[in-house]
Amino acid sequence: MSVVARQGFKYSIIGYIGFLLGTVSAIFIFPNDFEFYGKLRYILPSAEFLVPFVVMGISYSNVKFFHTVEKDGKKQNMLSLSLLTVFINFLVFSLIFFLLPYVYPKFRETEAWKIKEIILPLVLILSFCAIFNKYISNFKRIVVSNVFDNLFPKIANLGAFCIFFYFALSQRIALAFFFGMFALMFLGYIFYMNKLEKIELDFNTDYFRKNNFWKEFFNYSFFGFLGTFGNYMAINSLMIGEFMGMEENGIYAVLYALISLISIPQLGLFNVSAPIISKNLADGDMEELDRFHKKTSLSLYFLGSVLFSCIMVGFPYLTQFMPENGTVLREYEPVVWIWGSAVLVDRATGFNGNIISLSKYYRFNILVMLLLAGLTIGLNYYFIKHTELKLIGIALSTAISLTTYNIIKIVFNYFMFKVSPLSIEMIFVSIICTLAITVAIVLPNFDNHFINLIYKPAVVLVLIYIGNYFTKIFPIEDYLNVKFLKSIFKFK
Repeated sequence: MSVVARQGFKYSIIGYIGFLLGTVSAIFIFPNDFEFYGKLRYILPSAEFLVPFVVMGISYSNVKFFHTVEKDGKKQNMLSLSLLTVFINFLVFSLIFFLLPYVYPKFRETEAWKIKEIILPLVLILSFCAIFNKYISNFKRIVVSNVFDNLFPKIANLGAFCIFFYFALSQRIALAFFFGMFALMFLGYIFYMNKLEKIELDFNTDYFRKNNFWKEFFNYSFFGFLGTFGNYMAINSLMIGEFMGMEENGIYAVLYALISLISIPQLGLFNVSAPIISKNLADGDMEELDRFHKKTSLSLYFLGSVLFSCIMVGFPYLTQFMPENGTVLREYEPVVWIWGSAVLVDRATGFNGNIISLSKYYRFNILVMLLLAGLTIGLNYYFIKHTELKLIGIALSTAISLTTYNIIKIVFNYFMFKVSPLSIEMIFVSIICTLAITVAIVLPNFDNHFINLIYKPAVVLVLIYIGNYFTKIFPIEDYLNVKFLKSIFKFK
């Protein structure tokens, strides 16, 4: 089995472990205090939203130009100068951050300003990690990076929450632990990077000044920076925290923890597939790119649909095992349906955005990303200020903006590259999963909620397996054999 399959599968396993940790915490722990959990979930998205202003898209250039600098023996030079530039950018960003209240006095009233002591250092650490993450992906090694990016934040949230709620220690101590986990993640990146390739700092600028290569590098970085504003999850957390309160943000975060299961297979595949996409574009092999695109999109859609179907039929019974606040989540079941459907559609489009961002038309990707950000902010503001829908309004906003965003990318890629993620098999997947959900819902309920929680999703899985057995949509046998299972344990 190829390194892409092994790394993607291992990545997914780590993702599921992280999801299990996050889900158990979301069900049994975090609902005890939505307000404090909401604060934790405000800090990290706030830092993630600010990181692009420091990284300025340089992390993406470390993938785009990796093969070029590798041929010239300047990989470490690119990495070193990238880290140095990020540090300088952070100093400039910090200066602007502290000067902003003098220009806009109301900025002092925001939550971001009130907890700047932890947000700003976190921005610096996450910025460095972003550089290492993308650089390491060039080696087609994404598993260890996923441990850092997926497990460490969940451990940080869980540990900080337990310190505050169960051990009754101060928020300061809890937040110190929270920050410490990310500092440990940064050290882990340095250690792992040094094992893959010894870090040799080289700040000489001659190579980048030759033939004005630095202009091409930073031009691509700048457009990559503009494209990062489509992080609608961070936008949602920021706006909910500022306009609706930390308790609502905590509820939103718990729902997100459940829905994020649909996205796990996609993230690993995208990181390890980026070099493959870049090579197909460079070779002009659109036929192979279209084949790879359709195959990957179908796999993501199939896996996402299976997981989404299980979530749909199991969610009502899952809330029964939560603390007292679980009844609040039950009231927001429409959010799961609306938001989950939008994320599922996003999975069906595969790596549309990656094709555009790695091609000469990467500027177009920036425009649609800005459109996504603008739509999300505008619709969020409308639903928050002019309706009583609360989190349901946020879900509708996300669904509308995300669907519009994906439709535009599908049309663009079809006309420019003659590639499309859509296939007739996706229709069969939709029919099979819809029937499975319908049957599971109409089946009688037992008095025991635990039995319902197990048997309803089990019915869904069995029906989908039967449907896939006759239609041969997804090659399950490729992933359920001894050879593949042995290969996934070769962590290197």
